Amino acid sequence: MQLIVGNWKMHGRLASVALVEALVRAGPIPGARLLVCPPATLVARFAETARQSHVGIGAQDCHAEPEGAFTGDIAAEMLADAGATHVIVGHSERRTGHGETDPVVHAKAAAAYRAGLTPIVCVGETLAEREAGATLAILGRQLEGSLPGAGPLVVAYEPVWAIGTGRTPTPAEVAEVHGFIAARVPAGTPVLYGGSVRPDNARALLAVPNVGGALVGGASLTPRDFLAIASAAPGSAP
Repeated sequence: MQLIVGNWKMHGRLASVALVEALVRAGPIPGARLLVCPPATLVARFAETARQSHVGIGAQDCHAEPEGAFTGDIAAEMLADAGATHVIVGHSERRTGHGETDPVVHAKAAAAYRAGLTPIVCVGETLAEREAGATLAILGRQLEGSLPGAGPLVVAYEPVWAIGTGRTPTPAEVAEVHGFIAARVPAGTPVLYGGSVRPDNARALLAVPNVGGALVGGASLTPRDFLAIASAAPGSAP
């Protein structure tokens, strides 16, 4: 069973609940679990809409503290209270745009555990790092510094140079990285691939050894495309 996660980033309004309703109406997909991570403003509404269905609802970020004088931030406990089951931490857009370091990501992942959420910890290298042959060294450092202690966990490999660019690594490159990550996380941990996942490349990517699902960006905003990606998971109907 592969985990297919939709990261909506800063997209969506209340009317977007219709997209979740479409996913619920479509019914379960053999071989795939669906999780939608909308902006925090929509978590509660989406969770209510998807309640007792096959569609899970997660969030895109959280603060390390449970409460306090942190204007504009959202605690993991608040997300759990709103109905989230997972939270993405350490996305490259947070690491780059907000200066989040491995210790910051580690603290947020630990906060997810504290609140009863499953963290989706993101790791990935830039184009310059890949071209310098430093991919595995970068990922090793991020894994060592970002992963929390024992508990339910999802890891997402997102090559920074592939996000939103239409470029993707070759299956052999994905296999090398996912094998590297799988050897460094607890057995059974889903290792997702993220970075320009589309209906036309999903089947090849999801068939790579040690790929346990996908972290989907723009394509998750369209139910047809998101469902097509989920349907490409091994074990789903052709």
